[in-house]
Amino acid sequence: VQLQASGGGLVQAGGSLRLSCEASGLTFRSYVLGWFRQAPGKKREFVAAISWSGGSTKFADSVKGRFTISRDNAKNTVYLQMNSLKPEDTAVYHCAADRVFTVVSGVYDCWGQGTQVTVSS
Repeated sequence: VQLQASGGGLVQAGGSLRLSCEASGLTFRSYVLGWFRQAPGKKREFVAAISWSGGSTKFADSVKGRFTISRDNAKNTVYLQMNSLKPEDTAVYHCAADRVFTVVSGVYDCWGQGTQVTVSS
């Protein structure tokens, strides 16, 4: 199983980025996809998750109203649209996959390598 995240970069506060994560080696539509992030010196934290069909989503309180998550099962890809970015959103963002719809990172079996997002003030 491989999860390849991309789309990170440097952006000014208030700007937007869209992260993508393409999966291979798994039956994509059978998996929940999640995004997590880890800033230097901090624990990994949940950002967003989307159910198998895309009909249900979960978000961390810190990103509600600013981030959206979507998936394209035909392309085996999950997206994280990040708007109104803040310096505190700076982190390495990882996508993850599991069969359980959860916000708990320890449950997720499959992880991508991460993409750096840096928001300048």
